[in-house]
Amino acid sequence: MASGGEIIPRLYTRTGDNGTTGLAHGARVAKDSLRIHAYGTVDELGAQLGRLEAGLPPSLDDFRPVVRRLQHQLFIAQSELAVARGGKPPAHVIQSRHVAELEQEIDRFEARYPELRSFVLPGGSPPAAEFHVARTVARRAERELWRLHGAEPVRPELLQWANRLSDLLFAMALAANAVLGVPETAPDYSV
Repeated sequence: MASGGEIIPRLYTRTGDNGTTGLAHGARVAKDSLRIHAYGTVDELGAQLGRLEAGLPPSLDDFRPVVRRLQHQLFIAQSELAVARGGKPPAHVIQSRHVAELEQEIDRFEARYPELRSFVLPGGSPPAAEFHVARTVARRAERELWRLHGAEPVRPELLQWANRLSDLLFAMALAANAVLGVPETAPDYSV
């Protein structure tokens, strides 16, 4: 598949030594701006999904294409976030079809585990634990997007997609445990 058409310059440019970073089309913003916080958390989630996918056992091979597709979609989200307010939108953006695809995947994975009757402790199998970590990073990314949205409008499709993303990762965590035969553990509030 074709990339976003970007050209990757050398790895260091020294242009960020003053506390700013470049966005698409040359705009510069502070490295601690709301946009960069959101962008960076989405990037972190992509790395977490890469680690997760690398450790999936063969019994969860059907999870791989979903994880990989999510990584590609994270790059689409990053391309949106890399455009300064008022800048020319990227060629590819998160669309309502991406939200609908996540909802279909949630339904598919949700059908693979028993109905939940309580909250569950994050963990169980190593893959499920990795999905739970990814879920929490996705929730943080969503919070960062909403924080950015409070200062600069973010398209509703991107916000909806971010909300469904963490739901899918939760469903995949539970499905991974079910496939691997690892029971969920309810929290013990009496400890």
